[in-house]
Amino acid sequence: MNVLLVDTSVWISYFNGKSYPQLDLALKEGRVYLSPVVAAELLSAKLKPGDRAALEAFLRELPLCETPFGHWVLVGALRSSCSSKGIHISTPDAHIAQSSLDLDGYLFSEDRIFSKLSGVTALKLVSD
Repeated sequence: MNVLLVDTSVWISYFNGKSYPQLDLALKEGRVYLSPVVAAELLSAKLKPGDRAALEAFLRELPLCETPFGHWVLVGALRSSCSSKGIHISTPDAHIAQSSLDLDGYLFSEDRIFSKLSGVTALKLVSD
């Protein structure tokens, strides 16, 4: 497997102690990328100052997905295409999916919307 983009849902479970051997391996090998929206979602949690600092330090170590204007054009096109197929996706979720597509990597998520998207796009998912 090449690069791995991890959704907020998996990070929350991971930080709460759920074991994901494939995530541990990808972290060890430096293959985990961070979506800016996922960083914002994680850092919006109510955290103790020390926990917030530790989370921010951890996230800073991950390569950040590039999101130039062209990326956002593709996010809009993805939302439009999915909507025309009866799949309604939020802008943050479309950004996460498009980030994974941009990287030609795999998305690791517990959110069912991405399973729907993988059926109508080239989105590749990690199965646990």
